[in-house]
Formats: sequence, structure tokens, C-alpha cells
Amino acid sequence: MNIRSLTRGDGVVIGAAVLLFIASFLSFYSYDCAGSVCPAGPNGWKAALFPVLPSIFLAGIIAAGLVVAARFQPEGRKLMGLELGQWGTAFAVFAAWSSLWTIIGGAPGVSPGVGQILGLLGNAALAAAALLTPRVPALKAPLVSAPGPQAPSPYGAGPNPGYGYPGPGGAQPGAAGPYGAQAQQPFGAQPGQPDASLGGAAAAPQPAAGQAAAAPAGDFAPFWFAVPVPRPLYGEDGSPTQIAELAPGTWYLAVEQRGQALVAQTQDGRRGVLQDTTGIQRG
Repeated sequence: MNIRSLTRGDGVVIGAAVLLFIASFLSFYSYDCAGSVCPAGPNGWKAALFPVLPSIFLAGIIAAGLVVAARFQPEGRKLMGLELGQWGTAFAVFAAWSSLWTIIGGAPGVSPGVGQILGLLGNAALAAAALLTPRVPALKAPLVSAPGPQAPSPYGAGPNPGYGYPGPGGAQPGAAGPYGAQAQQPFGAQPGQPDASLGGAAAAPQPAAGQAAAAPAGDFAPFWFAVPVPRPLYGEDGSPTQIAELAPGTWYLAVEQRGQALVAQTQDGRRGVLQDTTGIQRG
């Protein structure tokens, strides 16, 4: 479960569910008493008010749970032909509809209680968030902002993260270092000088590893990247099995390109294919 998958709209949904839970224990009705003795208003858990509890309070709380749970499920997973988010939206609209008609009606001398009013407000906010989140950019924004590129290296490196990592001190592809250092020479020998182990023959100068690996400009070079939203990582052999999930706010190393897809390496060394590369942030 990755909390960075939640949006601002999901935050409204969670808040509405908490409000509904609290409202279910408050007075659903209030009585207009003329005398000094006035009965206490029942709350939503009283059997005498059935079906207020399942149609207003529980329906709204279940709707919120389905909407939030949908954020942590792979896309396309359905329950009886509908995705969890669609089920949650349907429950939210039903709960808001029930709350509206309950508060409109009422017997003489009976007024809406605090629990009934808060239940209507909570279900209205819940239904609005469930319906508008996929359509309003402000509600689609992440609930928790991802850290910037200055975050520590995912491989546990210190101030000098090393090859390819974005940020000050990180060596870039093609620079001197582990992938561009001078090739190691036999002990005591100099480039271009005879080596006794070779029978006096002149040892040819050893090109730098970076030069030996140099390729045309169009070839792929490893780079660090981050994803804007959680995305699945599939098997490197091309199988449809998901082996990991890339999370926003974490840097991953792209080691190969396959058409529009990338072969990425996770923090624990696993490698797989990232098929959806739209909107990724390169280091």
C-alpha cells in the first residue's frame, strides 16, 4: 500500500467517512417539546430507525472504503463487471439520495437532529468527491507531495551518489569514474611502454573504458528517473506478470530501452519492464 497513490479527492472521501461515523452516534431526530420533560432523540444505531443505519451511514462508509481501496488495486480489476471505484461512487450517490429524502420528510413535532444533518452533509461531500475527482485537476492532485530530486539515493549512497544520479556530486553518464576510468595497467608498466611479461613487446596503449564503450550518439545511456504515479513493473522476459510497483518520490535506474518501454532496476536489484513511460521525470 502506497499512500502517495491517494489524491486530494480521496482525502475528502476519508474525511466524509469519519464525519458519517461520528454522526451515526448523534441524535437523528429532535423533538419539539412543550413541557419540561422531553425524550432523548434516537441515534442511527437504534433499531426503531431501521433502515437509517444501512442506507445512510453504513452505505456512505462502505462507499468511502471502496473508493479508497480502488487506488491500491491494479487498473482493470473488476467486481461483478464494475471496478471498485465505480461501486464506491454508486454507493455514495445512493447514500446521499437517502439522506436527502429522509431529511425532507418527518412527522409533526419532530425536527432533524444533529446526526441527521451531519449525515446529509457528509454524504453530499462524499458523493461530490467521488464524482468529481476524476474530472477536476485540483482534486486529482496527490494528497501527499512527492519529494524533489534532492532526496537521498535509492541505493543508500551519501553526498556523492555516483553514476547517473541527479543532483550535485553525481557523475553523469560518459564522465570519468566507474564507467569512464582509465583501464588498469600491469604493475609498473606505462601505457605504450614494453612489458617484461610480454617478452619485451610494446604494450599497446589501453583506451579508457568509456572510450571503448563509446557508441553512436543515438544509442541508449542509463539514466535515473521517477514516475508521477504508481506504475507496475513487469517481467523482463516479456511475461504479463507484475513483479514490482514503482512508487512516486523514488529514483529508479533505466538500464535499457525497448521501443517506448524501459527496462528499470529497483532498489533491491530486481529488473523489469516499465511499459508506461508517459510523464516520467528524468534525473
